[in-house]
Amino acid sequence: MIKCLLTFDPSFLKCHPIQNSDEDEQMGGDGGSDEKEFDYTDDDQSNHDEGEVALENAYYNAKGLRETDLTGAEEAFLGVITLEQGELAKESGGEDTHGTKFGPWSYKSIKQLIKLHLASNNTSKAMEQYNQLLLCVAGGVVSPNAIEKGVNSMLERVSASLNQSSSASGAADDASKELASNIYEKTAQMFHPQTGQCPNERLWFKTLLKFGQLLYEMNEAAKLQLVIRDLLRGSGQQDGAGGGDTSAATASGSTNLMEIYALQIQLYSRQKDNKKLREIFDKAMRVQGGIPHPRTLALIQELGGKMHMQNREFDAAGKTFFQAFKSYDEAGDSARLRCLKYLVLSSMLHASSINPFDSQEARPYRDDPEIVSMTNLVQAFHNNEIKKFEGILRRNEGKIMDDEFVREHLADLLRTIRTQVLLKVLGPYECISLKAIARELNGIPTQDVESLLVALILDGRLKGRIDQVAGVLHKSPEKGVPTASVSSSAAGGGASAPSASGSTSATESGGASASGSSSDVVGGSTSSIEMRNYEAVDTLASALENLTAAVTSVSGMGKSSSLRVM
Repeated sequence: MIKCLLTFDPSFLKCHPIQNSDEDEQMGGDGGSDEKEFDYTDDDQSNHDEGEVALENAYYNAKGLRETDLTGAEEAFLGVITLEQGELAKESGGEDTHGTKFGPWSYKSIKQLIKLHLASNNTSKAMEQYNQLLLCVAGGVVSPNAIEKGVNSMLERVSASLNQSSSASGAADDASKELASNIYEKTAQMFHPQTGQCPNERLWFKTLLKFGQLLYEMNEAAKLQLVIRDLLRGSGQQDGAGGGDTSAATASGSTNLMEIYALQIQLYSRQKDNKKLREIFDKAMRVQGGIPHPRTLALIQELGGKMHMQNREFDAAGKTFFQAFKSYDEAGDSARLRCLKYLVLSSMLHASSINPFDSQEARPYRDDPEIVSMTNLVQAFHNNEIKKFEGILRRNEGKIMDDEFVREHLADLLRTIRTQVLLKVLGPYECISLKAIARELNGIPTQDVESLLVALILDGRLKGRIDQVAGVLHKSPEKGVPTASVSSSAAGGGASAPSASGSTSATESGGASASGSSSDVVGGSTSSIEMRNYEAVDTLASALENLTAAVTSVSGMGKSSSLRVM
């Protein structure tokens, strides 16, 4: 027979079902007197609840002091840890834990203490408390989700503190760097999948990634390479060299690989190691199955585009920058505007006739205040308005020249538009002075004009020769192409009717005429005489070559003969 024994509790009554003893059943009675049936006892649960309430109140009271009294808040949080250790000692039967046993309220209090010490830039105490936090985690009193969330929060806080110190003084102090490095290293050791006290592969991987990014920002290349090696080995890559089969990797493994490759590409891009940079970029583009964050993919594509630019692969750079722009746009990152500028730059260096802002993705940003100057620059480029083009760059509209990458390619950009304008200027002429060309190119030195002409001739885009003494370009006549002659005002922009020979001359030799004055442009008749002289010289040279060949042939046969020169 089952009877109910009521136990009195100060806050509530609890009913515990108990089973009668064999002696009561044999007596056949009702189980004895009331005093035996109702046993009024104290429940240990009440003490536990009271201790929990006291810990909770102490913790939130300490949090309330953070804004007004940092020293008082620190003492209050330490008091919470001590109080909980005392409660845990009571529950364990009064055993001496030597202050090494922690509970959930201690875990929360230690996190608050780390934040206080980071805010006050007390790196030694912050490191001391972080070691206590890792001991608390190793004790197993905190859930895995709470551990991951708390540790990630602490690592972000450490990085933010380092960046704040760097921005305030221009460079992070050695103590802050040492603190950040030690915290990341100890965290990685704690959660290492094979050797850590609290194995957690995902948290270990995230910690090493953040540590690698921190080392990149600190320009610690040697340590960063070690971190990358450990990450690759943890991802199953052979010898940590990234030589595994990326196409057969799992989805999560492929995503992790993309994160590692992004870190590697940043390192090799800074080191200007284009060979390794191209190798890792190609591997990243072959990864399948992963779903990396759009910002990670955009970073890889942006640096890949810069690599193509360094190798003067402007067409490939434009396509890669466009993909980076779309990825940044998907991530909602403001870096999309930077990539859009690079896309415009590569398009102009490629001398493409396609306006990048005609695309559906880029069109909404053409009126953005930061992009308007690039829009005007593209229009001036396509219209060959070199004065307007150079004026935008000179005035630094839209802070175009503030970008280091744009400045690196400024010389190539100016050379490209000058080449375009030069070819347009040379179109109707067969003979034109270098000074006249220089004026059309916004007054650049004649040495730069000569350099442009030499490049065009060597590339086969221009047929002609340069008279460096007279400072004149003579174009080779093209059959069936009519040309116009230019009067003496051609250098200033005026043109006259075609000459009898149909050739054009726009020279500026700087030599004095019979009256002592110089003329920029020689008349059409003079040009015709010069052309006939050139043809006569060519004919004579050909005849001499034939004569030499004939003499050599006769001498070889041992015969004598008379030759007649026609």
